[in-house]
Amino acid sequence: MKTELVTNLRTIVARAYVRVVAVNRQPSWIVGELMLPLVSISAYIFVYRAMGAPKDYEGFVVLGGAMTPFWLAVLWGMASQFYWERESGNLELYLAAPISRMSILAGMAAGSMITITTRAIAVVALGAVVFGVEFAPRSWGALGLAFVLTMAALYCMGMLGASLFLLFGREAWHMVNLFQEPIYLVSGFFFPVRALGRTIALFASLIPLTLGLDAMRQTLFPEGAAQGLLPVGLELAILAALAAVFFLLAGRALDYMENRAKREGRLTLRWQ
Repeated sequence: MKTELVTNLRTIVARAYVRVVAVNRQPSWIVGELMLPLVSISAYIFVYRAMGAPKDYEGFVVLGGAMTPFWLAVLWGMASQFYWERESGNLELYLAAPISRMSILAGMAAGSMITITTRAIAVVALGAVVFGVEFAPRSWGALGLAFVLTMAALYCMGMLGASLFLLFGREAWHMVNLFQEPIYLVSGFFFPVRALGRTIALFASLIPLTLGLDAMRQTLFPEGAAQGLLPVGLELAILAALAAVFFLLAGRALDYMENRAKREGRLTLRWQ
């Protein structure tokens, strides 16, 4: 038991190391990842300024832009990962290795989280400098907990997607593109999600970023509490529940994927 735990922990570290080193190998990528989000952020900020919206709305946009790479990482770096590994011929090595498939995905999540968090902090800092956005956190503890629970729920959802996308085969590419833009809208990346109406917003809360962004905005900006969807404590509790549910479903999906491969000799739902 101890040996198995150590092996899986080493797997997590090794897989995270690859993500961190690969992303930081090209300095030009870092510049692009910092500057390109500012382009879309600036468009929304200028719209809010033209409308005479409260200053905090500019902060909403900066925070949403900083969180955007996390969603992209879940789609492209987690949910579609096993599909691309199969296409490149590495999936057989993952399945044959005497390790938990969850540890592989956990390592991917840890590596991307470390890298993207530094980029997100830089985007927030640039937003504060370039656009004069002011942050006034009411509770650092609630802010930190909201971020951690959001990341846990989000990456557990990515683990679940890794198996599902693999089962759908070639449709994984289309699913990634399908889910990318609509989530920006229903999760309220650039505006308070309650503007969509409480019914739609509550359905959108199944996506961890919806409640995570709302909770962080409520703790960071004076106007955030007035525009919040639910009380922060309730949102944190829901995020914790989503993380647990997605984690359990991800484990079941991975088991189903492996059992299907052993039983039928294929991973997808139909021959590709």
